[in-house]
Amino acid sequence: MKDNQKGVLYACVTALFWGFLAILLKIAVQRVDPVTIVWFRFVVAFSILLLWHLIKSPHELKILIKPPKMLLYAAVALSWNYLGFMLSIDFTTPSNGQLIVQAGPLLFTLAGLIFFKERLRKQQIIGFILAIAGFLLFYSQQIKAMMGQKDQYNLGVILALSAALTWATYAVLQKKLVVYYSPSTLNLFLFAFPIVAYLPFIDLKPFASLDAGHWALMIFLGLNTLIAYGCLAQALRYTEANKVSIILLVNPVITFAVMGILTAMEVSWIAGEHFSFYAIAGALIVLTGAGLVIKKSKKLVQTGEAGTE
Repeated sequence: MKDNQKGVLYACVTALFWGFLAILLKIAVQRVDPVTIVWFRFVVAFSILLLWHLIKSPHELKILIKPPKMLLYAAVALSWNYLGFMLSIDFTTPSNGQLIVQAGPLLFTLAGLIFFKERLRKQQIIGFILAIAGFLLFYSQQIKAMMGQKDQYNLGVILALSAALTWATYAVLQKKLVVYYSPSTLNLFLFAFPIVAYLPFIDLKPFASLDAGHWALMIFLGLNTLIAYGCLAQALRYTEANKVSIILLVNPVITFAVMGILTAMEVSWIAGEHFSFYAIAGALIVLTGAGLVIKKSKKLVQTGEAGTE
């Protein structure tokens, strides 16, 4: 298999895992509070990664003791990204949170103009305009559909946008750090930091009453963190960052499709979602605009964006 094909395959795995993630988080939050869910996800991911490093490269564990300042800032940003996204889903719906958080790649592109001296091309300007217009259309329709929950929905939108902003911050810092450290070494600290940071705010009592199904769900959420980010790092190793980013735009499409199926089935274990024609049109416009922003020419890709995780 060629390197490019490997990269695409790894990116597809990440998109698939992240596409189902918002739905699974919405189910998990019915039994466990958001902060504890985020904390537990990092515990599972860190434990497995730590074991791997102990066996394969114990010398890299020193990063846990003396991390570079830039990595510390990246860890803070990623910690809030996870919690902000988790809370946004708790206050809105899986599809809403998944779509709004796509502002992250758009903000990362803007950061590229500032920090990496990239040029904004005509295609990207059009993409930004489309994404903003699509978001406004989607937002207006969802506000109409949630008239009795305006404040809650608005809070969810703000939290999702904050998650997008901190993801873009993390991505910029990670892009700089990956030049000097391997992705797995960086992830070791990135997964460890939130475990300590969120420890005072967690509540372990609900775990005592979880059945086998919910335990499996919680463990899978932790594995989702490890596998998705591991595959993302490999995807960026084998193919261009713009290809990976465009594939990841499938995330909200998967979420919308699965929620549509679950709503039609009228399942009892997650609230259904209903979207008007204009809301769906707005979502499609957002994704189209984001795709135009992220897609870059070969010349820009070769200037070195393939190191982002």
